[in-house]
Amino acid sequence: MLRKPDFITARAYLADRMTPVETERVSLSEAAGRILAEDLIAADNIPPFDRSPFDGYAFRAADTAQASPEHPVTLTILEEVPAGAVPAKRVTPGTATKILTGAPIPEGADCVSMFERTEFTRETVTLFAPGSAGENIILAGEDVKKGTLLVRKGARIDAGVAGTLAAQGVSQPLVYRRVRVGIISTGNEVIALDKTLRPGKIYDSNRYMLEAAVMQLGMVPVHLGLIGDDADGIARLIEKGLPDCDVILLTGGVSVGDYDLTPAAIEQAGCEMLIRGASLKPGMACAIGMKDGKLVCGLSGNPASALTNYYAITLPALKKLAGYSEPIPREIEITLADSFGRKSKRTRLLRGKLDLSDGTVRMRLQPEQGNVVLSSAIGCDAMAIVPEGSGPVPAGTKLKGFLL
Repeated sequence: MLRKPDFITARAYLADRMTPVETERVSLSEAAGRILAEDLIAADNIPPFDRSPFDGYAFRAADTAQASPEHPVTLTILEEVPAGAVPAKRVTPGTATKILTGAPIPEGADCVSMFERTEFTRETVTLFAPGSAGENIILAGEDVKKGTLLVRKGARIDAGVAGTLAAQGVSQPLVYRRVRVGIISTGNEVIALDKTLRPGKIYDSNRYMLEAAVMQLGMVPVHLGLIGDDADGIARLIEKGLPDCDVILLTGGVSVGDYDLTPAAIEQAGCEMLIRGASLKPGMACAIGMKDGKLVCGLSGNPASALTNYYAITLPALKKLAGYSEPIPREIEITLADSFGRKSKRTRLLRGKLDLSDGTVRMRLQPEQGNVVLSSAIGCDAMAIVPEGSGPVPAGTKLKGFLL
């Protein structure tokens, strides 16, 4: 078991223990946001044939070698070929084919001129400048060549991936099934939203916070229950959720107080404890175990602390489970737009929003960075890492960080 590891060690430790879930085939119309479970190799050239980029005439460049405004060249039109049709006639010396945007280049032709640069009748087309071989022809495979690796396994299907799959004729892509994430809220002070708020009580915001967080990644949240500070009851909810869920997230009861019973409940449910606490602020309080290859992650009851730990330590493991090819976020350089006036005894993660208003990428800090300030997560799209032992950090400081 790791005791209070730094978050980089902790997230790698958990992610390394994860194996992606099973795969399934789904309709391409329903595949947005899913994770591709196989490499996509181009089965065909795109476009699959040489074609015209605009409306015009296809001809032999050699026939126009001497063309000029003073000595134009007139060619006989063989046929008209719209997009979707196939040329029936070969272009021979002294002839041309009227061709529309996207139509195949007829055999024998090696050049295309747009309508606007010609004079034409129904029978002939006159050109006033020489063409060159290959001019204005989109070659087969110019977009994608057969055999090209288009999308790697582990990519999330977005608009570009979906269009590329369709262009390759893939109607049922192989994807990883959706990860099911059980969510448990604990604490005597926590009540459901349908209850009347009384003195000493707070609404269960953590449930909805984590539901939204996992849904953003295409995972399925499963509400397992809200329970007070009761180790037996928490353990029963964990045992109830494990058969149907791939991972369980709990909030509350992970510190060292008399009512912090979640770590004991995790072990009571038969889990091996992997991590107890993290050298991180916020997000230090945590207890993460595993049973039968499934993570049970106890996070702080303080919302901002729980969310910070989720992004910094837990999320990469969930993304590895879901099949993402890069579950651990890439490190980026972040320039602070605002100062942060406190010392950082241990590694601190600052929440903020990226700002490009002055043409430079900077991160504006949320006004409050405390453990319980959930509102500071609104619109947050990046975190900056303040190294352990740092003093106050002035605006303009460059820090390492990562995108959410």
